[in-house]
Amino acid sequence: MMTDKELFDEAVKAAQHSYSPYSHFRVGAALLSKDGRLFIGCNIENASYSLANCAERTAVFKAVSEGVTEFKAIAVAGSSTEDFTSPCPPCGACLQVLSEFCGDDLVIILAKGWFKLSDFLPMRFDSASMK
Repeated sequence: MMTDKELFDEAVKAAQHSYSPYSHFRVGAALLSKDGRLFIGCNIENASYSLANCAERTAVFKAVSEGVTEFKAIAVAGSSTEDFTSPCPPCGACLQVLSEFCGDDLVIILAKGWFKLSDFLPMRFDSASMK
């Protein structure tokens, strides 16, 4: 079983792979599936800014592409320096993608503690919203 600190450390390692030549803000994510598998992601920028992809979505898309759709926790670390001690919460788009696969109880681990998905997205748009 991976601890919160170990998962956060994996997110920091993932940030080292960030492709962020424009913002210079590196973000890493470590996504833990319910079956204990780990998927990491980093932010990937593009000169056409709207084509960039966040670390969290990179990790989710990697997992889903391998058939994994149930998750327990995600750690997110971001920094424009080597100091990853400030919290870097997921953006709205990432929260919505996470909500597609994770219930309100998904644990989101940041530099200063952990939260539930519902703390960030209390009224999420989901399949029930489409009825």
